Amino acid sequence: MRNLVALEPKQIPAYVEAIEGSGANCVPMSSEVEALVWTDYARPDLLVETLKSNPQLKWVQLPFAGVDAFSHILQHPVTFTSAKRSYSEPVAEHALMLAMALGRVIPQRVKALSWGKKFAASLYDEQVLIVGGGGIAQELVKLLAPFRAKVSVVRRRTTESFETHGIATVLPFESLDEELSKSKFVFLACALTEETRWLFDARRFGLMRTDSYLVNIARGQVIDQDALLAALDAGQIAGAGIDVAYPEPLPDGHPLFGRDDLIVTPHTADTGEIVQRLFAERLRVNVSAWLKDEPLTGVVDAELGY
Repeated sequence: MRNLVALEPKQIPAYVEAIEGSGANCVPMSSEVEALVWTDYARPDLLVETLKSNPQLKWVQLPFAGVDAFSHILQHPVTFTSAKRSYSEPVAEHALMLAMALGRVIPQRVKALSWGKKFAASLYDEQVLIVGGGGIAQELVKLLAPFRAKVSVVRRRTTESFETHGIATVLPFESLDEELSKSKFVFLACALTEETRWLFDARRFGLMRTDSYLVNIARGQVIDQDALLAALDAGQIAGAGIDVAYPEPLPDGHPLFGRDDLIVTPHTADTGEIVQRLFAERLRVNVSAWLKDEPLTGVVDAELGY
């Protein structure tokens, strides 16, 4: 029934409130339920079992913008929606923070015991590249506008609307290598697909400016971490900031930790508290649309993988 929505496998009060506040009944999974809100990104196996046991399901809302953990089930004959664009603001904010901290050598300064040399790399009027053209990229362009940055956005679907805020140029993905050689700051904000897995390898690090900075708030496996360390050691790039890695959490003493040219944050571009607040809002929007038989927000394209 369209007014019955199951919340599995974790019952989170903020999500129950959002579902019921939209006019639906939040109920346990049963043969009458056609809409499912899935809350555990780490249990795609359990979602597979739930889908097999409930062939009546028509819509499944997934919890995050990235759906790579569920890629093997996206061909299932239900409508999947992700939370894409839900968390764009805090993630773009975090990416900007990492870039600015790198440009002011904050990793060195917070540990300094002496005055040190003067150094600063500014975003103002600088060449910036964003890899990926989703909600995070869109928000990041907006945040970069006051810096008069010259922004290039490389994305797979150039025909879709993208607000450039008067500073961005949208280019096809095939332009990546050429743009890398020009850019001082490079932000990774793409979905993890077979095409983007290990996208930044030794060859691509070799294309980057020696004074450039890389920021990854996408997925850890977009970067070959061994190649990143080698590029930093060789001075191929000036520094990097990553909020994602593999494995997560990184083990204590990992070579990525403790460097003056690398900032590692523990996947905190959005926290549990932020996620709950913003995902609850997505539930309010989509459950309301579901009840009215209106288009859902964040529908996943199974072929593209996001």
